[in-house]
Amino acid sequence: MNKFFARRIDASVVVALVALLLAAAANARFWSAFIGAAGGLSHASLPLLAGTFLIVVLFFNACLTAASFRYVAKPVLIALLLGAAVASHFIATYGIVIDKAMIQNVFETDTREAFELLDWRLAVRVAVLGVLPSLWVARARIRFAHGVRGLLRQAGIAGGSLALAALLLMCLFKNLAPALHEHRELRFLLVPTNVIQAVHGYLHGRWARPVVVAPLGRDAVKGVAWAGQTRKTLTVIVVGETARAASFSLNGYPRQTNPRLARVDGLVNFSNVSSCGTATAVSVPCVFSNLGRDGYSQSRASSQEGLLDVLAHAGLNVIWRDNNSGCKGVCDRVAYQDVSRPTPHDSRCRGDECYDERLLDGLPGLMRAGARDTVLVLHQKGSHGPAYASRYPQGFGRFGPVCDGGRFEKCSRASIQAAYDNTILYTDYVLGSAIERLRELAREQDVDTALLYFSDHGESLGENNVYLHGAPYMLAPGEQTRVPMMLWMSDGFSARFGIDRTCLNARRGQALSHDNVFHSVLGMLDIRTAVLNPRLDLFHACIRTPTHD
Repeated sequence: MNKFFARRIDASVVVALVALLLAAAANARFWSAFIGAAGGLSHASLPLLAGTFLIVVLFFNACLTAASFRYVAKPVLIALLLGAAVASHFIATYGIVIDKAMIQNVFETDTREAFELLDWRLAVRVAVLGVLPSLWVARARIRFAHGVRGLLRQAGIAGGSLALAALLLMCLFKNLAPALHEHRELRFLLVPTNVIQAVHGYLHGRWARPVVVAPLGRDAVKGVAWAGQTRKTLTVIVVGETARAASFSLNGYPRQTNPRLARVDGLVNFSNVSSCGTATAVSVPCVFSNLGRDGYSQSRASSQEGLLDVLAHAGLNVIWRDNNSGCKGVCDRVAYQDVSRPTPHDSRCRGDECYDERLLDGLPGLMRAGARDTVLVLHQKGSHGPAYASRYPQGFGRFGPVCDGGRFEKCSRASIQAAYDNTILYTDYVLGSAIERLRELAREQDVDTALLYFSDHGESLGENNVYLHGAPYMLAPGEQTRVPMMLWMSDGFSARFGIDRTCLNARRGQALSHDNVFHSVLGMLDIRTAVLNPRLDLFHACIRTPTHD
């Protein structure tokens, strides 16, 4: 035994062994859940399972190699081994996941409750998976890299591990993406990354200063277009979900995915629009802020008011109606309506979710006698994947055969694309129906109406073997960042606010982005405020003298 520990062992070997141990022994619950998410253990799934295991090992190896310096490596490795052993016990024994809330429970549990969780099984697991490997690491005579050559070798190992992991990820992406996307809970099971993320989130939340929301646009007032008006206005902003511009026939897509919108008189389709992000959690708060993509951060957006607040300051009635996963903080200070929860005997719902038609419920009733000028935001479920076939009613399955469900590995790329195209066809129906109802409101209730639609981000459908969305923006393909945007206005609305439709049509191919939305909505509604930037207001050059009653 002493001879064994007397041998010098290279740091890269120690790190590789610890990475392998963490990926395998400490993650039995993760692999069990992942096998279920991947469709079970079979000959067909073995390449996916083996490849994913190698990705995890390589990723762990790269991270640990970056910390394999003298005086640092041993404490880090020992802490990870012991922490992983404890975490894996509670995950396996109690079926919990490790997230920020669980870490908060750990820190805030009293001594009596903590002792109730200690038993012989915990001792055995920690001894086998934590203490014994830690003793080996502690006693091992590790040969660390030194000098420039050693550092370059260490960097090469870390970089090579990441590169190989990335290559495997690209090869397996079609099969791996749906499992990870539909089973987000997996990230709370992967030890020790779940523990590190949870502890960081808990400490950040505990030590961070309370968020104080700074006012924005408190000087906002209605401009001259509102003076002396007796007609009410209803402006509908539809926030699409995962709709990519490339799949809209209005933008030249060969499949007829927009038959209803193609027949709408006066529709202005903006065909060259970029998103702020590649995921809802970024794009939605960004598009409703005045920060722009270059200036956006979650902390900055959450610490100041946004577009909906400015509209409310100007005296408009603002409502957020949601059929998705919430407004990501942008509607915290305005009225909120959730239509995503199924109700008994509603044919517009299936399982635990509802179709986007529900967003249009009660639209005419909003402007009954006594109603204020209103801005209504509709947040769609849209084309959220990977279960595209669940996003639309049966009657909209025009294109096929479709990938029925979210298991991409069982589907051809053509069937995935067909299911996605059907979601765009259904969005076409929802938007067309909304415009028809707004047209009726304008005609029957003397209300000036308008609809602005844009999607939060796009979607990859197998181009270069990339699927879904959420890629880093710098690396994201155009399918994830190019989004549809369109505008419809009643005759009374365009006349009232002096908007020249011919001018707007001439700008429909101009390069635009989510950066324009904040300022363009204010400009379209003639809201006067110092936070409006005319250079980003796409209506600014198209405003003529408005008409008044």
